[in-house]
Amino acid sequence: MIDLRSDTVTRPTASMREAMAHAEVGDDVWGDDPTVNAFEEGVAERAGKAAALLFPSGTQSNLCALLTHCQRGEEVIAGQHSHIFRDEGGGAAALGSISVQTLPHAADGSLALDALRGAVKGDDIHHCRSRLLALENTFRGKVLPRDYALAATAQAHGQGLATHLDGARLFNAAVASGHSLGELCEGFDSVSLCFSKGLGAPVGSLLLGEADFIARARRWRKTLGGGMRQAGLLAAACQHAVQHHVERLAEDHDNARRLAEGLGNLSGVKVRACDTNMVFAAFPEAHCRALQAHLEGQGILMAVGPVTRLVTHLDVSAEDIGRVVAAVNDYFTRAGGDLPAAVS
Repeated sequence: MIDLRSDTVTRPTASMREAMAHAEVGDDVWGDDPTVNAFEEGVAERAGKAAALLFPSGTQSNLCALLTHCQRGEEVIAGQHSHIFRDEGGGAAALGSISVQTLPHAADGSLALDALRGAVKGDDIHHCRSRLLALENTFRGKVLPRDYALAATAQAHGQGLATHLDGARLFNAAVASGHSLGELCEGFDSVSLCFSKGLGAPVGSLLLGEADFIARARRWRKTLGGGMRQAGLLAAACQHAVQHHVERLAEDHDNARRLAEGLGNLSGVKVRACDTNMVFAAFPEAHCRALQAHLEGQGILMAVGPVTRLVTHLDVSAEDIGRVVAAVNDYFTRAGGDLPAAVS
């Protein structure tokens, strides 16, 4: 199968499985797993942070960051389409009694600095006290501009807020922008990094920050059920991904461009955006179900809708891109006269 639904569907490579099989392990809750410890220390140094903490998922890593930064009845400011607000089950409210104030996103994922300035609440007892600004990089595949991130975090700090970065695909941003991981983490008090998307590990995220912050986050991780024992098996996979799969993300970005160009030449398809490893394409709504079924019959998985996200990753080759474009073309060629003149 060619699976373009997400880069979360990647499978461990044979060499990654071998690294996992040979990992030296201990009990990570006791701090005794040497592979976990080495992995946390290495990535923290690379990101320019003092310490790191391994989590099973980015959702848990983000939630733990919010719980560590904020008390009950306090507030995080985030984008209205951010993963933290829309796609993490309302965990901040459900488990932390933390309010989320949302601001509109610009196309590149930024939040207007004037809007941010006006959104911050102080100590007035009528208000939910603002404590944290959370940004996301990449956002829908777009790289958050570094100059903006530095300006936004400086403004947030000046208004008494801490800052958190949901960096689920920050390695994609680093490869696309040419900035180092450390440069992209600058200005943020905490950063969540994911290794189970384009990097291809089966599971694993890190939360990065100052040593005292990570010590407090470790307590919350245990409360959330994230304390793992012989987690070196997972850390070995993540470490292998960092060593071998970061630079190759450029291949995913190239494949996404090939996919966007190929689909853009087809009748019945409108490419809305293509950034890093994500393509957003519009298909005629009346054809979405039939197109998805046709593609599945050709061994291609896509979550087809009026606007469809297609994500390239380590298990998708340039040859696969050609197959996908050909299969979509085949469907719309057969649909022929049933197609609208253009997709709006």
